[in-house]
Amino acid sequence: MKIISTIALAAMLAIPALAQTGKVLDNLSVPSKLLKSERKFAIYLPPDYATSERSYPVMYLLHGAGDDHTGWVQFGEVLHIADKAIREGKATPMIIVMPDANTGRRGYFNDVKGDWPYEDFFFTELMPYVEKKFRIKGEKRFRAIAGLSMGGGGSFMYALHHPELFSSACPLSASTGPITLDDAKKNMVRNNPNIADSTVERYYNRHSALALINNMPDDQKKAVRWYIDCGDDDFLYEGNSLVHIALRKKEIPHEFRVREGGHTWTYWRESLPEVLEFVSKAFHQY
Repeated sequence: MKIISTIALAAMLAIPALAQTGKVLDNLSVPSKLLKSERKFAIYLPPDYATSERSYPVMYLLHGAGDDHTGWVQFGEVLHIADKAIREGKATPMIIVMPDANTGRRGYFNDVKGDWPYEDFFFTELMPYVEKKFRIKGEKRFRAIAGLSMGGGGSFMYALHHPELFSSACPLSASTGPITLDDAKKNMVRNNPNIADSTVERYYNRHSALALINNMPDDQKKAVRWYIDCGDDDFLYEGNSLVHIALRKKEIPHEFRVREGGHTWTYWRESLPEVLEFVSKAFHQY
């Protein structure tokens, strides 16, 4: 009888633990007039989303080149890592939105030719759609952006282009864009042999993290909280280090982390708990 009671008690104690699990939906889509297609996205909903009526802060989490909206779900283990961070009190319950930037064309930016306005889609179609469909707080203070590699570049550009929309930005192993104008020209001429120098310069000034930081107005220096993380063996280490130096010279507050590791999911899985904790500080009163 005592054994049965013990088993029953253990089962009862296990029920709340099992209930404290978030949910990932990875086959959602939003119709896009700008991109003339259905655009997929995945979303993480925190453990108490289904049982509460509250609204939540949101973090947009961008994948790298070669992956899609399921990258952070499948390889990044976002469900397990976010659940654990919330359960341990290191992160506040939040919604995580993972868009697809790898169908049709690859990347988070508007194409220089003007026929693939992905960035416009993100801000005018995707963001309003998900923030209306799910219980998401719509203020800057409760919105963050993060991403790895190509998505780290997207995190840099989106937060630098729209500091009024994001409280925190966390580029991981980021593609920071061309380091010099000459680099931009070499890269762009390959696919656009007749491109004008003035077009290259405009595109560089809008898609190089270094150019955007160097041109940042003084009144925007503290608009976004920055957390930058790149492994010491990462092939993108130079660009991230130069961004760190540029931020220091401009006296822009930021966190810069260099850990042992390369351009790998092992590295990014270790980064994600720190990112969740960092953005949560802005979501809270700190």
